Amino acid sequence: MKFDYIQALKRTHEARGAWIMHGQEPLLEQNLIDAFRKSWNIQEVERQRFDISSVSEWKNVFNALNSLSLFSQNLAIEVHGNIKPDANALKLLKQYIQHNEHNLLLIIMPKQDASSLKSAFFQMVEANGVVVQLTANYPQDRQRILSIEAEKLGIELNQDAWSWLEQHHEHNLLAARNSLMRVADTFPEQKQIQIEQLYECLQDQSRYTTFDLSDALIAGNLAQSARIFQFLISAGEPASLVLWTISKEMRLLMQLFEQPQNALQLGIWKTKISNYQQALRRLNPQAFLHWPQLLLRIDAAIKGMSKENPEHLILQSITELCGKTLFC
Repeated sequence: MKFDYIQALKRTHEARGAWIMHGQEPLLEQNLIDAFRKSWNIQEVERQRFDISSVSEWKNVFNALNSLSLFSQNLAIEVHGNIKPDANALKLLKQYIQHNEHNLLLIIMPKQDASSLKSAFFQMVEANGVVVQLTANYPQDRQRILSIEAEKLGIELNQDAWSWLEQHHEHNLLAARNSLMRVADTFPEQKQIQIEQLYECLQDQSRYTTFDLSDALIAGNLAQSARIFQFLISAGEPASLVLWTISKEMRLLMQLFEQPQNALQLGIWKTKISNYQQALRRLNPQAFLHWPQLLLRIDAAIKGMSKENPEHLILQSITELCGKTLFC
């Protein structure tokens, strides 16, 4: 089956089998992941995460799917990356789909091109599970998605205000959601938002987004990256979305280091390939070895599962991505 974002959001609590989410809309991806994790917590589903950087690592995923802990009845496994299973792993995927009705394999990938969507991997999951394309190509789609975000904040926008917001942010859903948060905070007693409130709230404000953070990180501009990070946090940006941005860039750089000829296949835009190549020349590959552990520490800190300060750890990861060190 194929689901859009709204359809998938309504089905997270009942998801089983194999799901693929792919796209380049961080707001949609993070919202769905958060919805899945909330559902797993409520249902006491055991969760594991794998970051795939080579085909051979798919075997670890299927081994995990076949081994529950003594205290769990159901298992959800998140797989992050852009490496599709090979023929042997596809056999394991087929066996899993045919014989496991209770666990969930959730695969999160960047935007895929048409040829990738026709691959045996995608065709198998589409025929036996769910494929979710995280896109919002039309104004009505973006307004439906942002209406859900506005409802969470307890506000409504009239049609003129929606049109103004769309034009102001040039289709950037994440930036538009942040503006909804800002206008809700600025006018807490105003439930019906007009253009006047949006204009007053947003006209003079800097509009840094996580996309700006990505560009600064890949450029190795530590001062700008730290400035954008502090702005995002002060503007109410969830730390989990900042982590998503940092994790995405770290994964792309590690994968490009291993597969220097496959930049496009990894989901890097053609116009930005040279930026990533320059970043690799600036970075010490030895640093890649402890990046996954650093990301896990940040994730645990954000969720309150450790006593470490998540903002300090995020700043450490930003520093490392820029090829610098916090201490001499």
